[in-house]
Amino acid sequence: QVQLVESGGGLAQAGGSLRLSCAASGTMVSPNIMGWYRQAPGKQRELVGTIASGGTAGYSDSVKGRFAIARDDAKNTVSLQMNSLRPEDTGVYYCNYKRVSRGLVYDYWGQGTQVTVSS
Repeated sequence: QVQLVESGGGLAQAGGSLRLSCAASGTMVSPNIMGWYRQAPGKQRELVGTIASGGTAGYSDSVKGRFAIARDDAKNTVSLQMNSLRPEDTGVYYCNYKRVSRGLVYDYWGQGTQVTVSS
């Protein structure tokens, strides 16, 4: 089992910045992928970015160049630095941990943290 707890959400103005953090605990095995997803009201949950245990990161086009994901394996944390925020970035942001072991997929989610960006 892996437990994920997000923090850092809140209110920001358009053009501002927020930094989200995710603290992981439990049984974590490499290789794995950690990521951030978000869900706006009335919309599907969508990918924001992922970062593999080897350090390779990827982002959705909507946030590329504005957001940055990082992981600190010594502290078992993953962060999402969000810059140049836009109102359309508003939503609940979720931390995710995923790995495959012996042909089985293990997929864990945090409870989410609200991000609201005003015009």
